[in-house]
Amino acid sequence: MAQVPQTFFDALAVRTWCGLALESLGRAREEIDAINVYPVADGDTGTNLYLTVESAVAAVEAVFTAYDVGKPTLADAARAMAHGALIGARGNSGTILAQLLRGMAQVLATDGDSAHTDGSGLRLALRHAADSARGAVAHPVEGTVLTVASAAADAAGGADGDDCGAVARAAYEGARAALAATPGQLAVLERAGVVDAGGRGLVAVLGALVETFTGEAVAAVPGVHARVEGGSYTAPAVGDGPSRADAEECTDVVQTGGPAFEVIYLLEAEDAAVARLRERLDGLGDSLVIVGGDGLWNVHVHVDDAGAAVEAGVEAGRPYRIRITHFGAGDVHTTGAERPPRERVQRAVVAVVPGEGLDGLYREAGATTVLARPGEPPASGELVEAVRRAHAREVVLLPNDPELRHTAAAAAEQARADGIRVALIPTRSAVQGIAALAVHEPERRFDEDVVSMTSAAGATRYAEVAVAERQSWTMAGICQAGDVLGLVDGDVAVIGSDVTATAEAVLDRMLAAGGELVTLVLGDEAPEAIAAHLEARVRESYLAVDTVVYRGGRQGALLLIGVE
Repeated sequence: MAQVPQTFFDALAVRTWCGLALESLGRAREEIDAINVYPVADGDTGTNLYLTVESAVAAVEAVFTAYDVGKPTLADAARAMAHGALIGARGNSGTILAQLLRGMAQVLATDGDSAHTDGSGLRLALRHAADSARGAVAHPVEGTVLTVASAAADAAGGADGDDCGAVARAAYEGARAALAATPGQLAVLERAGVVDAGGRGLVAVLGALVETFTGEAVAAVPGVHARVEGGSYTAPAVGDGPSRADAEECTDVVQTGGPAFEVIYLLEAEDAAVARLRERLDGLGDSLVIVGGDGLWNVHVHVDDAGAAVEAGVEAGRPYRIRITHFGAGDVHTTGAERPPRERVQRAVVAVVPGEGLDGLYREAGATTVLARPGEPPASGELVEAVRRAHAREVVLLPNDPELRHTAAAAAEQARADGIRVALIPTRSAVQGIAALAVHEPERRFDEDVVSMTSAAGATRYAEVAVAERQSWTMAGICQAGDVLGLVDGDVAVIGSDVTATAEAVLDRMLAAGGELVTLVLGDEAPEAIAAHLEARVRESYLAVDTVVYRGGRQGALLLIGVE
């Protein structure tokens, strides 16, 4: 369907651009992965960029959904785009893209009440984006996405008039020309016969910006460059791209050596602490990129000592969503010939968990986890990545949240297209996931295992105790901001003022229907004595009912309760 062009850069244009960028990266993802040879040939740049933009799309959609009447301002949409990209940023290029979007948002959100901006505002946004992204990288290298971003901003600055479409097209053409020249700037690209993967992804994103303002799709951009002719590079014919053989060849050209681990985490910290962190991490490794601001940062670095990189984050503030990838010998720093591909396991469980404590518990039980922070639900691409990371022929997927059911279903469909057999168990709480994991037996037939896990989850009633953020109508009456809410099976059943008393009332209501095991998962903000109090209550009032207690960490709710 033809895209209706946007005359000005407003909230709707942000939404349209994000959606088109995701579609464009989705089409180009495999090609970009195949040409990924710098800074390490780990073949995931296209996927990382896709996941980063998918998170931005989800954040923008959430802002639009929150408006029952009217629509968000340009500032609202731009900030949501930047925040979503920041918390979902993956890999070196994804982290840089997040900073590019943040740089644009800082300009677009300058006048919070403005409904839109024109081409002059877009020029400033692209310039600030390129400059802020370059500033976020410890040691900028030419021939990368940074070069392409700077060229786009330069070209946009020379565009005539204040038409957003003309400015966007100038930026796209400037970026496309810079991309074609990247092999002449980086020897590793020249040896592989490819352009920079991150730059290729940015060109796709800028192509979506052109389509947003003109309604016209741009021509495809190839990732493989042509031979050298007279000292200059000529891009191959449109539509040419790397073959499977090209992809395999690309992984063989990276220099040997280099850090063994990629470490990524979100960090809550003050500016001064982040400045010290930059110095510390710069001394530990390379490919250092720290992006963000206003107390929230995304940290990316390649190191040999992953523990030291995480400890540095702990010293600076509060790191979470920590992801450590071991490049490994024969993986990306060598040819790969010495190490055979890892054999797939038969079956795995992939689960979304709401806190660090439960993340550890699920991992101990053998599950591959996706950590969901409060207000930061994972996107479908993140779940697909976890399914692939599990490296299994069969996967049981536990979303552990009713709001994630459709996201998990989309992820399951995408994983099935990869040839993985996936069963989605619609768990609505982490305590139902715990019950399902308890009866999981990989040796059983897949269908039998899924039925047993589904039955265990379904037989577990769930509840949570949380604090109301605002006044609202509930099934139990009107609650005020600050009230303690007891939710049973997703509906508010008790409104109180004391956390322990409310939790006890919820537990009594649940056990009135019977039960054999009570599971309590304590959040960081739960009162210290609440677990002992509830355990004593069960022991004194409900014979033959056992209680088990876990620490959930920062899970959003003060307390999760499961009754089996």
